[in-house]
Amino acid sequence: MSDTDNIFVGGGGEGYGLPQALLLKFGNRHGLIAGATGTGKTVTLQILAEGFSAAGVPVFMSDVKGDLSGVAAAGSADHKLHDPFMKRAATIGMSLNYRAFPVIFWDLFGEKGHPIRATVAEMGPLLLSRLLELSEAQEGVLNVAFRLSDEEELPLLDLKDLQALLVFIAQHDDDISARYGLVSKESIGAIQRRLLVLENQGGAELFGEPALDLADMMLTDPSGAGRISILAADRLMNSPRLYATFLLWLLSELFETLPEVGDPDKPKLVFFFDEAHLLFNDAPKALVAKVEQVARLIRSKGVGVYFITQNPADVPENILGQLGNRVQHALRAFTAKDQKDLRMAAETYRDNPRFKTEDAIREVGTGEAVTSFLELKGIPGMVERTLIRPPSSQLGPIDDAARAAIIAGSPVKGKYETTVDRDSAYERLRARADKAAAEAEAEEAAAAAKADEDREHSRARRYDGDGYAAPKKSSTRKSDSIGTAFAKSFARQLGTKSGQAIIRGVLGSLFGSRK
Repeated sequence: MSDTDNIFVGGGGEGYGLPQALLLKFGNRHGLIAGATGTGKTVTLQILAEGFSAAGVPVFMSDVKGDLSGVAAAGSADHKLHDPFMKRAATIGMSLNYRAFPVIFWDLFGEKGHPIRATVAEMGPLLLSRLLELSEAQEGVLNVAFRLSDEEELPLLDLKDLQALLVFIAQHDDDISARYGLVSKESIGAIQRRLLVLENQGGAELFGEPALDLADMMLTDPSGAGRISILAADRLMNSPRLYATFLLWLLSELFETLPEVGDPDKPKLVFFFDEAHLLFNDAPKALVAKVEQVARLIRSKGVGVYFITQNPADVPENILGQLGNRVQHALRAFTAKDQKDLRMAAETYRDNPRFKTEDAIREVGTGEAVTSFLELKGIPGMVERTLIRPPSSQLGPIDDAARAAIIAGSPVKGKYETTVDRDSAYERLRARADKAAAEAEAEEAAAAAKADEDREHSRARRYDGDGYAAPKKSSTRKSDSIGTAFAKSFARQLGTKSGQAIIRGVLGSLFGSRK
C-alpha cells in the first residue's frame, strides 16, 4: 500500500496499534467521527479534509465553531502547539510538513464567504415542511402549492414567490379544494406565519438566484489539489433546523444530479456533515428514510459522506451500519444512559483481542481515538487505539484580512454576489392581478358612462307637458364577478409599485417590502 492511495490518520507508540490509514478507494463508503466535546473531533475532521484535498478530491465541510478556516493557511513553527505536534509526529513515525490547502469560503448570509442559495422549487415540499415544522395537514397544503406552481407555470424561486402563491390559493380556496382536496385558510395562515419566522431568522437569504451550481463544489486547483468548500456556520447554528435542512438539501441535490460512477479509485467529492444529530432530532420517518436512501445510494455517485457527532447513537442504526470508516474519540459515561450508549458504540467495532473496546473508548485522551477503517475487499478493519496525526495546516482560524484575500482570489468570485430577480410566481401573479384589475376598472367606467347616458335620456323625456319624470335608477352591475373581486383584492395585497403592503386577517400573516 503506497502513501498515494491512502490518507494516513495516525499511528502507534507504546501501547498503541499499527499505523491507521483510510484507503482512498473506500473513501466513498462513508464514515463517522464521534466523541465528546473537546476530545479532538475537529482536528480529525481537518486532517481528513487535508488528506482528501491532497489526493485531488474536492471536499465540502461546515465550520460550526469558526475555527476550520485555518486549513487555508500553512501551519507554523511559531504556533504554541508546534513542539507537541513535532513530538507526536516523531512518535507515530511521520514527517510533518506544513502546507496550506485551496479553500473556497461560502456563507448563507454573504458575510464570510460567497453567498450560497437554493430556489424554493429545488428545496421541495418535503424539506421545506421539515424546515417550517409543518403539521401533516399544512404539509398537504404546501404540496398543493408546488403542484399548482407546476401546472400554472408559476416558478417558485424565492420566499415572496411562495407567499404570493399562498395568497392566490387562499383567494381561490373553494375551487382548489374541489380539485385537490381541502385547502383551509387556517393551514395557509399557519404556513405564512412560519415563513415569517423563517424570514426573521435570516432564512430568506437561502432562497433565490443565482442558485448554487454544484460544479463549483467540485473544483480542483491548478496543482490538482481538491478545493475545500467551507460553509461559515457559526451564525447559521443559531437556527439549527435551517442548518440541517440546508445540508440535507445539498446532499440530496448531489444524489439527484451526479451520474453513476460505480467504485472509483477515489471519491469525486467528500461531504462532512458536522453536528449530524441536528439532522435526526425529531425528524419524521419520511425524512429519515430519505437520508437512509441517499446514504445507501450516493456512494455509487462517487460521494463519501462523513457524519460528525458526539455520540454514535445520534445516528439511526440503519444509517450507522453503512459507515465503514470510523474514528471514535472518547465518550464519557457518567449516567446509565451514557453507559448504555458506550456499550452500543463498542459493539459496532470488530474486536481486537489486545484490549476491550468499551474500555478503550472510555479511556482515550484528547488527540487519541479508537479507529477502524475498511481494509482490502471492503472488510472492516480490526479496532485499534490510535494517536491522531497533527494537521499540516494551521490549527485555529485565519484572520479577516487573510479570509478577504482568499475570497477576492476565488475561482467563483462575482458569480453569486449579485442577486438576480427574474420573472417568477410573484411577478406573474401580480401581472395577472394588475391586468384583471385594469379590465375591471374599464368595465366600471363603461358602466358609469352608460348610466350617465341613461340619465340624460331620462331628463329629455317629458311627462304630459307637466314637468320631467323622475329619473330611473342606473343599471350598473349589482356586484363584481368573482374574478374581478379577486383581481382587486390580490392586486392590493401584492402591493403598490414600490412593492410595499401589509396583509392581515384571514391569512394571519404580515408581509413587508421585498428586500
